[in-house]
Amino acid sequence: MRIDILSAVPELLNSPLQHSIMLRAQKKGLLEVVVHDLRKYGVGKQNQLDDYQYGGGAGMVMMIEPIANCINALKAERTYDDIIYMTPDGKRFDQSEANYLSLKKNLILLCGHYKGIDDRIREHFITKEISIGDFVLSGGELAAATVVDAIGRLIPGVLNDGTSALFDSFQDNLLAPPIYTRPAEFNGWKVPDILLSGHEKAISDWRHEQSLKRTEERRPDLLKKGTGEDGFENIEV
Repeated sequence: MRIDILSAVPELLNSPLQHSIMLRAQKKGLLEVVVHDLRKYGVGKQNQLDDYQYGGGAGMVMMIEPIANCINALKAERTYDDIIYMTPDGKRFDQSEANYLSLKKNLILLCGHYKGIDDRIREHFITKEISIGDFVLSGGELAAATVVDAIGRLIPGVLNDGTSALFDSFQDNLLAPPIYTRPAEFNGWKVPDILLSGHEKAISDWRHEQSLKRTEERRPDLLKKGTGEDGFENIEV
C-alpha cells in the first residue's frame, strides 16, 4: 500500500511515521508513506500557500493552485483509490473505516491548515472527508498520522501476530476484554483463575463475556450501532 500525505507543515509527520510499527511496516515493504511539502508547489517567488478569503472574515485559506498542482502531479504517476481530506466536518473515522481503507492500494491524505482549503478542491478533487473527532486541531497532520497508523497496522504481515488486530477494541463493535501478564499475583492482586486454566474454549467465552460487559458499561452506543438501532454510523463531525 502507498499513502501520499500533502502537508503545509510536513515536519509534524516525521516522528509518528518513523518509529515502532509504522517504521516496521515500511521497512518490510508493506507500506510506503510519502510526505509532500505543499510549499514546493506554492505560488510566486515566496512559494505562497495561503491568502485572504473572499468576502472577508478571520483566518487565511490554503490556495487552490498548490494543492491542485500537487494532486495532479501524483495522479499522473498512478491511480488513487481515494483522495481524502482531513477535516473536522468530515465523517467520523472509526475501526470499520480503517478496515475498509486498509484494503486499498493507493491513497492521498490532504492535511488542512490555517482556516482550511479553497472549497473548489473539495468539489473537484476530494472523494472522501474524514474527521477523527469533535474538536479542531491546528492542522490535519496529526489526524493524518492517526489514520495512517490505524490503517497500517491492519495490513497483513505488519503485526508479528497476524491475528492480533482481529481482537482489538471496536472490531465487531465491542471493546477489548481485560488483559493480564506476569506475575500472576502482585500485592495480593490476582489474575483471574480462568486465564490460568489452559482451557481455550472457556477462556474464549470469558473474554467475549467481558467484552460485552465492558462495552455495555462504557460504550453502549457501540452495541446499538452493531444492531443498527441508531444512526451513529452516519454522524458527521
